[in-house]
Amino acid sequence: MLAVLVTLCTGGFLISGYFVGVTFQWVKPDTHWLPPVCRMGQDTCSVVVFTRQARIFGPPNAVLGLLYYLLLAAAAIGGGLDEPFVRLTLLGVSATTVGLGLFLTYSLLFVLRVRCVLCFTSHMVNLALFVVLLTGG
Repeated sequence: MLAVLVTLCTGGFLISGYFVGVTFQWVKPDTHWLPPVCRMGQDTCSVVVFTRQARIFGPPNAVLGLLYYLLLAAAAIGGGLDEPFVRLTLLGVSATTVGLGLFLTYSLLFVLRVRCVLCFTSHMVNLALFVVLLTGG
């Protein structure tokens, strides 16, 4: 379970980091060093980071994602998931990310009408993390 959680958290952290970089204009959306499938096009992902849906709780969702992936990975590596309170708290946070992901996926498809591969991938990472936490690996 540890390897799966850390791998998923690493993937989610990288995607969130890229979104944070684009949000704060530290990274160009279509930067050449990323694989083409991960680059944000002007009419897709890069539009998403500047919508109100990208800031559901105030700060950019991607910043909150960075914190979530770091905390979850740290808990997994440090053995915190063996503590019932920590496990239940992270399971609740993880369930919230899945619910938020459903709302954001709906918004992408039917409100913004944007097909953002990285957005969909991050939502799938969050779903996979929830399943792993729920089933215990």
